[in-house]
Amino acid sequence: MIERYTLPRMKNLWSDENKYAKWLEIELLVCEAQAQLGNIPKKAVPQIKKKAKFNPQRITEIEEKTRHDLLAFLTNLAENVGKESKYIHLGLTSYDVVDTALSLLLKDAGEIILEDLKKLSLAINKKAFKYKNTPIMGRTHGVHAEPTTLGLKFALWYSEVQRDIDRLKSAIENISYGKISGVVGNYAHIDPKVEVYVCKKLNLKPAQISSQILQRDRHAEFLTTLAIIAGSIEKFATEIRNLQRTEILEMEEGFAKGQKGSSAMPHKRNPITCERLCGMARIVRSNALASLENITLWHERDLTNSSVERIILPDSTSLLDYMLVQFTKILENLLVYPENMLKNIDKTKGLVFSQRLLLKLTEKTSTREKAYELVQSNAMRAWGKGENFKKLVLEDKKIREYLSEKEIEGCFDLGFYTKRVDYIFKRVFGKTSP
Repeated sequence: MIERYTLPRMKNLWSDENKYAKWLEIELLVCEAQAQLGNIPKKAVPQIKKKAKFNPQRITEIEEKTRHDLLAFLTNLAENVGKESKYIHLGLTSYDVVDTALSLLLKDAGEIILEDLKKLSLAINKKAFKYKNTPIMGRTHGVHAEPTTLGLKFALWYSEVQRDIDRLKSAIENISYGKISGVVGNYAHIDPKVEVYVCKKLNLKPAQISSQILQRDRHAEFLTTLAIIAGSIEKFATEIRNLQRTEILEMEEGFAKGQKGSSAMPHKRNPITCERLCGMARIVRSNALASLENITLWHERDLTNSSVERIILPDSTSLLDYMLVQFTKILENLLVYPENMLKNIDKTKGLVFSQRLLLKLTEKTSTREKAYELVQSNAMRAWGKGENFKKLVLEDKKIREYLSEKEIEGCFDLGFYTKRVDYIFKRVFGKTSP
């Protein structure tokens, strides 16, 4: 498990103590159900509850001999409970307890991540409205395309995070299932009413059908959802990294007082946290692939998924929790340079207004191809020689046959590219102001 990047809530969730506590809760609920059905003495249940305690260190000692974690846990319980321990785990198989507990852990982990996503959503929302009408160069293929606004960039991120929230809610719903159905899932040694009782108490749903385990498509859906969310974070962080390039410098990851960027170059201010998050996204993605491979197991079960899940489930949830919290901090401390955005829009000396000019010319000329040729000839000259595109257009006699100076000037109006911002914000946020 990646301890260094595990935040306290997630660390406690995946601790052995919490796992054993979930196991104990399930075993005690099974005893309650069995007593209600008359399968064990009702008077035994209070005694079991009173004496049922576990010691993680003792469980580890026992497991070194048994090489079976749940048996070690049950042995430790028996040491503390005494003669009534014979009623514990009656008719169950290990994964009745382990898988049902795992669903509880994943559900809790999912709720932590869902809370993280909502906080990130709020941070993006604030940035979107703050920079709603701040002009920035839009780029396709890494090359200047047309102006847009920084607020629209953030609005795009916000919309994606809403989809991430919906995906995660669905994944939590589909992992919130338990099974108490015995060694091959046929309830041969356990009444299905026990499963219904236990799952209801745990706020889980009983699986419609199971083998010895819950089927791993549920876990794969959960992990692939985490991978998509990690992909969103990587996408956002990559945008910040690109816009922090010295040649662009339109926004920058916050740089704390006393922070050092390089052992050799005192001037360096690097987007190190964004880079770290991009690297972590690769781990979450690769873990999702392992979860997909876990779907295929031999017959009613084998152990190939178990060892994998002991790594990928704590690691993926812990990493994504860390990534979301860190990226929210990045946004809150983000340095934004609107003046550099305007400089970059002007860097190509008007070339980014070429489509506006093309469309205006197309209205007046006989064909679009002719209009395109007139605009491109000036654009290529401006590109190649670094000349001012608008000046070239104003001086082009062929273009002036169709367009007046006022019409040409209108084609270079930056405000033209922000006229639909309110419309987009209304669709994304349901409103046009904070």
